[in-house]
Amino acid sequence: MDKFPDVLCGWSWEENKLFELALAVVDEQHPDRWEVVAGMVGGEKTAEDVHKHYVILLEDLQFIESGKLDHKLAETQSCIQLDCTQSVCWTDDDKKILTNHS
Repeated sequence: MDKFPDVLCGWSWEENKLFELALAVVDEQHPDRWEVVAGMVGGEKTAEDVHKHYVILLEDLQFIESGKLDHKLAETQSCIQLDCTQSVCWTDDDKKILTNHS
C-alpha cells in the first residue's frame, strides 16, 4: 500500500480509502461534513482539501458516465493526465500494485 503512487494530487492510497469510507458514513446534510471527513482522513488534509477532492471525484465520475472515456487508451498508453496539473506515468510494478489493491 505504501508504494501506491502518492502523486495523485498528494493523496496516498490509505488517504483515498479513508476518504471513501468517510463519504459513505458522513451524512451529506451534516453541517460540518467536510471538517468531519477531513478529521476521518487525518494527516494534514483540511476541509477545503477534502471538498476539492470530492469535486474532482464527481467530475471524474461525470466524465466516465458520459461515455467519453476511451477505454482503448489504457491498452496502448500507460500515462494519464490529472486535473492537478501533473502527469502520472505508471510502471509495470505500479500496475501490479494497483491490481492487487482494487
